[in-house]
Amino acid sequence: MTLIIEAIILGILTGSVYALMSSGLTLIFGVMDIINIAQGILVIVGSYLSYSLEKYLHIDIILGLVLTIPTMFLLGMGIEWAFMRRIKKDRVMLSILVTFAVALILEGILNFIFTANFVQLQAPYIDAAFPIFGFYLPYIYLFAFLLSMVLLLVLYFLVYRTKFGFGLRASMQDRTAAALIGIDVERVQTITFGIGVALAAAGGMAYGATNPFNAAASYDLISRLLVIIVLGGMGSLRGALVGSFALVIIGDVTDVVWSPVWASTVFFVFLIILLLFRPQGLFGQLEGRKQ
Repeated sequence: MTLIIEAIILGILTGSVYALMSSGLTLIFGVMDIINIAQGILVIVGSYLSYSLEKYLHIDIILGLVLTIPTMFLLGMGIEWAFMRRIKKDRVMLSILVTFAVALILEGILNFIFTANFVQLQAPYIDAAFPIFGFYLPYIYLFAFLLSMVLLLVLYFLVYRTKFGFGLRASMQDRTAAALIGIDVERVQTITFGIGVALAAAGGMAYGATNPFNAAASYDLISRLLVIIVLGGMGSLRGALVGSFALVIIGDVTDVVWSPVWASTVFFVFLIILLLFRPQGLFGQLEGRKQ
């Protein structure tokens, strides 16, 4: 029973980090009809930025977010301006090809700068732990959970309580109608893409503190993030949160009560059964109205 409780607690804490990363991915899709295959490598870019600040400038990895989040926000806006804005038709299909190309370019740059060797972020609290329910919980998991919850709340406030959020949600519903009432849809899209990539910076710090990583780790990441937003519903922030918790908790509990070999299989069986009865995911819509 202790192992099951431990798996659930670690699943909740780790799931919050995946929710942070997948929220950026689903936000970009909801506003722009773009599936950002590069989100996985952008998370790793965030990890390497935190790694560089810690190793070369001796800046704590959490404090370093003050620099990495704005940097990634600007990078995201630059990617949107240089590549995404040029896509006018068949945005979903073409975005997969374009963002995959961006991912390959970034992967090559990271391998050139940092090599393919695995690294991991370092901080005094990464290896420290405290007792809870008969086992020891690393502080870094708690810090990552709190960071994720704070940033997700900020994102919720931005989307649902600000003028920009109104424009963002209007663009999600119908870009043509949003433009007709005076919303600068291109500006909203650029900022939204920047926000989605900025969330990858925070997720990258949390991921890099709890996992060894190199550029190739992005493939496993993007596969998990895509599964999460499909389960939760494409474009749904609530779905990204629920899907993240479901992915990690189901996997961790299966690992404990059955076998690590079946950890991913059980989740995908659950996903297939759900999609048979609800193809749009938990909180998605069968048909969008975006033009």
